Amino acid sequence: MKLIVGLGNPGQAYATHRHNIGFRCVEQFAAKHALTWKERAARSLLASGAVAGVPVVLAKPQTFMNNSGEAVAPLVKRFSISLPDLLVVYDDMDLPFGTIRIRERGSAGGHKGLGSIVERLRSEEVPRLRVGVGRPAWADPEQVIEYVLSPFDATERAELPPVLDLAVEAIDCIVTEGITAAMNRYNRR
Repeated sequence: MKLIVGLGNPGQAYATHRHNIGFRCVEQFAAKHALTWKERAARSLLASGAVAGVPVVLAKPQTFMNNSGEAVAPLVKRFSISLPDLLVVYDDMDLPFGTIRIRERGSAGGHKGLGSIVERLRSEEVPRLRVGVGRPAWADPEQVIEYVLSPFDATERAELPPVLDLAVEAIDCIVTEGITAAMNRYNRR
């Protein structure tokens, strides 16, 4: 079984924000595979089913981004997920808008949501799919929060559908072919 977690903040007020691109990726993945968000557990909304014969559980933690580990750790335990079968999808300011990167492990790199998960799981062996939201030239540390908690601009909104398609394609590859195949295919773009 694979546990695929999209990170974001709950509520309509945050739905279009850059920080919620993880939610949007797993929502689009669910729609592609006709998986419905009909269960609540471990402070998360869940969708489950099979993708190419592989059982999957999708999760959108409802803990707010910085406390994502409070939802993910109980989900890992509940579904008896080994860490290689976990995938966390989230925004990354250090990647240009529209770029994706897949890694099997590593530090949180300053991302509070992933940091919370790493802390709660007591391991950096957390597979992840980072989706670039870009970093504006003007962003100083005080403005970073303001930037990720703001909606995509008009140009980005127009360019977002293929970015989400690419992320969903990469998640499909991870589920069906494994993370190494996905890294080899998608980290080169």
